[in-house]
Amino acid sequence: MSDPIEEDFATMFEASTKAKRIEKGQTIEGKIVAIGPEVAFIDVGGKGEATIGIDELKDDNGNLEVAVGERIHAVVVSTEGGLTLSRKLARGAATLRQLEDAFHSRLPVEGRVERAVKGGYEVRIARQRAFCPISQMDTIRADASAHEGRVYQFRIVEFKEGGRNLVVSRRALLEEEQRASAAEVRRSIVVGAVITGRVTSVREFGAFVDLGGGVQGLLHVSEMGWSRVSDSSSVVKPGDEITVKVLRVDEDKQKISLGLKQLTADPWSSVQATYEVGQVRTGRVTRVAEFGAFVELEPGIEALAHASTFAATRGSQGWSAGVTAGMTGAFEIVSIDAEKKRIGVALVPEGSARAAATEDFEPEDAATDAAPAEAFGSLADKLRGALKPREK
Repeated sequence: MSDPIEEDFATMFEASTKAKRIEKGQTIEGKIVAIGPEVAFIDVGGKGEATIGIDELKDDNGNLEVAVGERIHAVVVSTEGGLTLSRKLARGAATLRQLEDAFHSRLPVEGRVERAVKGGYEVRIARQRAFCPISQMDTIRADASAHEGRVYQFRIVEFKEGGRNLVVSRRALLEEEQRASAAEVRRSIVVGAVITGRVTSVREFGAFVDLGGGVQGLLHVSEMGWSRVSDSSSVVKPGDEITVKVLRVDEDKQKISLGLKQLTADPWSSVQATYEVGQVRTGRVTRVAEFGAFVELEPGIEALAHASTFAATRGSQGWSAGVTAGMTGAFEIVSIDAEKKRIGVALVPEGSARAAATEDFEPEDAATDAAPAEAFGSLADKLRGALKPREK
């Protein structure tokens, strides 16, 4: 029979080993525990000690910059026979030989973005100038000046003329990190989940949102607000960090649909309690169609004034000749179907007793719409009949 204590120790040892797995090219932090004539010993936790060349810890004048007990950041350059670290690769102070080794080993090096140039950026790595094409600086396009002066990790993709001609890529490292975390991110993206992401691009039909690990979802314009949104860029902009709800996940097509309005109360949920047939409310025409005019009664609540509620007028445009988006007026509620989210309304003649009984709701920007509202006076005599909802 096995000893429970030994089993517990073995379990803990295996767990600590997995949790502390260190790979080549990884930047780690450790504490200096001893400094010898040629190497220093660094405590990096579960994997024990690592070594680093003493020259890596000296300044340009040959003086030690650190002491026992201090913590440093370094890059793992080898895992064979123990961990070997390089501080210069992490600090951008590498020699040409080390840069060449980093190129062949595909190790990351630290560089400072000096300035934007034609087609990309000039990057200072150690004492060398390198070029990073604009397409290789990031996974998303940003303003050129946003990277100037920043210190990043890069991968050397071209090493020519003895190091005098260096081409580097930051995007290559970012994409590797994204691929590594993409699987984990996808597991957390389930229908109904509320997550935070970053807007990568805004289009007429909506916005693409990076949910982490390079996984993107689409926030359609129709899901941005309960009120009708005509311009996606009026709600979100590239670079914005937003919280969204996962509406649909299509694993086969790798498509994720997101919603923003679902994080606020649906105004239709209280329609039965706040609206009733016969009420007169102020409304604003949002758009005119062949079959009638859509009227906003409050943000997120849109009703339909059917063409049949307007008397025909002379001219080719008929009833719609004097009806334009932006007009405001008094509308009577003639039908309510909360389940199908439909409300039918009819224009109330201006100056009538019914118009004077209008509910207190005022559309946003009512002051700017005051002038168009007067145009409804010419339509007062066009009201006829009650609205009968039209089935689609």
